[in-house]
Amino acid sequence: MKIIDKNGAIVEATFEDELGRNALRHTASHILAQAVKRLYPDTKLAIGPSIENGFYYDFDRETPFAESDLEAIEAEMKKIVKENLKLTRFTLSRAEALKMMEEAGEIYKVELINDLPEDAELSFFKQGDFTDLCAGPHVSYTSAVKAVKLTSVTGAYWRGNEKNKMLQRIYGTAFAKKDDLEKYLAAVEEARKRDHNKIGRELEYFTTVDTIGQGLPILMPKGARVIQLLQRWVEDEEQKRGYLLTKTPLMAKRDLYKISGHWDHYRDGMFILGDPDDEDAECFALRPMTCPFQYQVFLHKKRSYRELPMRLGETSTLFRNEDSGEMHGLIRVRQFTISEGHLILRPDQLAEEFKGCLELAKYCLDTLGLLEDCTFRFSQWDPARTDKYEGTPEQWNEAQEITGKLLDENGIKYEIGIDEAAFYGPKLDIQCKNVFGKEDTIVTIQIDMLLAKKFGMEYVDSNNQLVNPYIIHRTAMGCYERTLALLIEKYAGALPMWMSPTQAKVITIVDRVNDYANEVTNALKAKGIRAELDDRSESANYKIRGAQLEKIPYMLVIGDKEVETGTVSVRTRDGKNLGAIPVDEFIARAVNEIETKAR
Repeated sequence: MKIIDKNGAIVEATFEDELGRNALRHTASHILAQAVKRLYPDTKLAIGPSIENGFYYDFDRETPFAESDLEAIEAEMKKIVKENLKLTRFTLSRAEALKMMEEAGEIYKVELINDLPEDAELSFFKQGDFTDLCAGPHVSYTSAVKAVKLTSVTGAYWRGNEKNKMLQRIYGTAFAKKDDLEKYLAAVEEARKRDHNKIGRELEYFTTVDTIGQGLPILMPKGARVIQLLQRWVEDEEQKRGYLLTKTPLMAKRDLYKISGHWDHYRDGMFILGDPDDEDAECFALRPMTCPFQYQVFLHKKRSYRELPMRLGETSTLFRNEDSGEMHGLIRVRQFTISEGHLILRPDQLAEEFKGCLELAKYCLDTLGLLEDCTFRFSQWDPARTDKYEGTPEQWNEAQEITGKLLDENGIKYEIGIDEAAFYGPKLDIQCKNVFGKEDTIVTIQIDMLLAKKFGMEYVDSNNQLVNPYIIHRTAMGCYERTLALLIEKYAGALPMWMSPTQAKVITIVDRVNDYANEVTNALKAKGIRAELDDRSESANYKIRGAQLEKIPYMLVIGDKEVETGTVSVRTRDGKNLGAIPVDEFIARAVNEIETKAR
């Protein structure tokens, strides 16, 4: 298909090409805006880009759009596609563009234009009676959008700022072929079934309460148990690898964050207690990270090079003031817990310790079954935005060169993310997608050559000189809440046995077997198996079905025959009947499955 690129040139591209896909979906967003203006002429237009799986457009309309309105808008869009309107690009000066948008009453376009330099030349795209301020790219004719579907309508603050007006955002997706759209919609439906926000609540892993607040989930007993299991496993694994456990405060005076630089670079993302602008009054902030707290362990006394590396680990509860629009179940929250660690080391130890951090992260993710869904990003600074970062260009170039070399030496295939670094250093971000394809960071490993000096961290080297150590900031598994969300989605709620809140349900057929069922339940518990007894006066099939809906790995059904033979009739949550098995034999199998962390 023919594409009008951002320079106005006509180029060839297919939907499989990123350029072609973005152009088609960007055109779909313009078709959406044109349809809305035809049906609801008083609506004001904001912005409408293509996004990873489709497109959206933000509108300002006095009467909110309802889900039922999407059908009418989508029908109008299909009419515009059939009209096969030609798209043409033209440019105007800033003054001409302002005049045109002011006359059209498009106040949001006027605001965007006013933010541009006076000598700017602005591009517009026209299709039939519709014209929009836009940089492109677009397809040449609306008929290229063979398949389009509007998926939802939601609220969105103008320019993502909650101080601005709430607009209405209509989401949609578009494809070059109808078959591809149908396949995508089927995949989305499957994703909705696996959405942790749905099944995590249905299985009672977590809930949210309006009076507590957005981004502050309540972990129910099942969710709390899984996170406890993961936490104990990670802490034990870190101990095997020479980590020292710390427990540090959840908040500190602003003085600490001023030393680290978080007060200057991260203050808007912190929860502050007290007046931050009153220098004479005491002011505290809940911690968004643990590093400046753990440094105090190193600073407690004079250190020798022989004491390094010092590996400090902590299960850290952190607080970050995320935007309300970013909140999503357990994926992005305002209070969360991570497997945080800081390695304080000599420069000659950097390569080996970085490798160790990488091996630990890969081991944890592989054991959980998430590694196969992960990608790696080398997050770097943006030299054009030095106000965001500590240090000099020379220091950043050195740190990034070292990090890149270590990644290459360890065989990591990565993409580069510019302006994604921490303010004090580059990092490796291990990314994992949720069921809807949105990518979030699950593990980070960061090399820091700056903060040790700011905190006065020194050790006596082999030449009896005081020198600053290097620091590696890392997580072993990342945010426990986010990991739980990804695990629920990965396994559709049927977690591997070793991490399942309840691993076996003992089910009675008749009341007279209750004593034997109790003995079996206690025998399972004695071997560390998380077992529950269901001796309710309900049918066995009813109780089995209930256990399957709870995603419990094994159901041990007991009737008169099992009592006589000293066995249990074993069924699995996916409907398999394993037959009668001696109790001791089942326990041995179950213990092996748990200890090997089988998936």
